[in-house]
Amino acid sequence: LNTEYLAFLVDTSMVGLKGHPVQDVRVRQAIGYGFDRERMMLYLRSNLGYPAHSGFVPPGMPGFTDGVQGYTYNPQLSLELLQQAGYPNGEGIEPITLATTEVYVDICEFIQHQLAEIGIPIRVEVFPGAAYREMMANSRLVFFRGSWVADYADAENYLSLFHSHNLSPGGSNYTHFSNSTFDSLYNRSLTISNDYIRQSVYRQMDSLVMAHA
Repeated sequence: LNTEYLAFLVDTSMVGLKGHPVQDVRVRQAIGYGFDRERMMLYLRSNLGYPAHSGFVPPGMPGFTDGVQGYTYNPQLSLELLQQAGYPNGEGIEPITLATTEVYVDICEFIQHQLAEIGIPIRVEVFPGAAYREMMANSRLVFFRGSWVADYADAENYLSLFHSHNLSPGGSNYTHFSNSTFDSLYNRSLTISNDYIRQSVYRQMDSLVMAHA
């Protein structure tokens, strides 16, 4: 069980992040709607995997449902979101660096090409694995490719990446996402022994993460 994802550093207290385009949720959502995961999986991975159209929790994990609203390819909606954010057709957006390692260059270049079609300029920057992990852990990457493999068969393992108590470098919250509603739901889920009820709370958490892109 594995989720490959694009991550945005959303900690506005970090130097140089205030005013950055990706701090606007509409820009992040525009990127989410701006590339075709179906084509990406077919042509670059021979369909060895599933396009992530729902939440962060992957298919196969207990409690997974495609009822969580994620991102599908919708370039027209991307353009509308950019317009709302004050970047009509991407005008005014300086190139955004997407950091990755060599293994995922093809995927990042595919995303770069598709986002260019809607006016979002992406610069792909490739780092050696060790340096990449160090930069990701220490919040030196604004936009980067991430990966998470399940340690145990419960969706909490994935959702823990967005709890404010798990901020990197001490924890696995590499985006520095912090949301009081999410934290409250997460803390509540830890006290629920009934699987059905707990998974319902997980879906609320997953939906909230997706809404914030």
